[in-house]
Amino acid sequence: MKNQNKYFIYKNRRNLFLIAIVIILVIILAAKTFGYLQQVLIMTPRTSLRNGPGTEYSRKSTLKKDQRVTIIRRKYHWIYVKDANNNFGWIADWSLAKNYRNKINNVANATIVIDPGHGGADSGALSTTGKMEKTYTLKVARKVVAKLRAKGTKVYMTRNSNKYVGLSDRSALSNRVHADVFISFHFDSSPVANDASGVTTYYYHKKRSYRLAKTINSEFNTLSLDNRGVDLGDFLVIRDNKFPAILLEMGYINSDRDFLQIKSNSYQNTISSDVVTGLTKYFEN
Repeated sequence: MKNQNKYFIYKNRRNLFLIAIVIILVIILAAKTFGYLQQVLIMTPRTSLRNGPGTEYSRKSTLKKDQRVTIIRRKYHWIYVKDANNNFGWIADWSLAKNYRNKINNVANATIVIDPGHGGADSGALSTTGKMEKTYTLKVARKVVAKLRAKGTKVYMTRNSNKYVGLSDRSALSNRVHADVFISFHFDSSPVANDASGVTTYYYHKKRSYRLAKTINSEFNTLSLDNRGVDLGDFLVIRDNKFPAILLEMGYINSDRDFLQIKSNSYQNTISSDVVTGLTKYFEN
């Protein structure tokens, strides 16, 4: 009986040892497989390895097409990688095959370009007392940007001061950073003062921008000005945009009734909150 017990103890130990070996081999195999799955090929001829997740960060080196990198983590449309020489840095996800690009399903991970209309020598439309559109587009835009950044969104502004920026440069920024959304802020003007009122949301490319326009516009139903709805608008900043883009006319600046709202901090805050709420819903759906 004593020998039999020794045999069972020996057999159990041997089985446990074999099981441990199998588990170790499985872990090693899984680790290698995971590592391989995280290794991807650069698909563009020249890809910048940057110090941070954005085109505004300095370039550390340049990676060539078909060079293999290992993915470590993701943020916005950027991926932190390690190359074959153990150099670490950020690359744009659009330098990889489509199936490796980041899926943006919440506003915190989005890249958004905010465009305050006009600026510098371009005053935009005028109120009946000579107040300039460019002043109020910047005020609203800054409020939107502050609320988006508080959520973690990566936000670019086409201008953040009273300076002139060409129309093509505005859409070019969106195209360069592969924006998930581009929003241009404006205030309308009618040929005859006090002849029109309300807010309008414009899109140009229906396939990629109509849903964005509808989602944002639906948040304006409770504004103190009438919601004129969604319409097609042939504006260069949205027409030349390769990504979802809309232009918002948030009231008629040469309407005394509308301008009372436009210049008020309360109305500007409401607009900015409505836009951020709409963007949140847009990405979640």
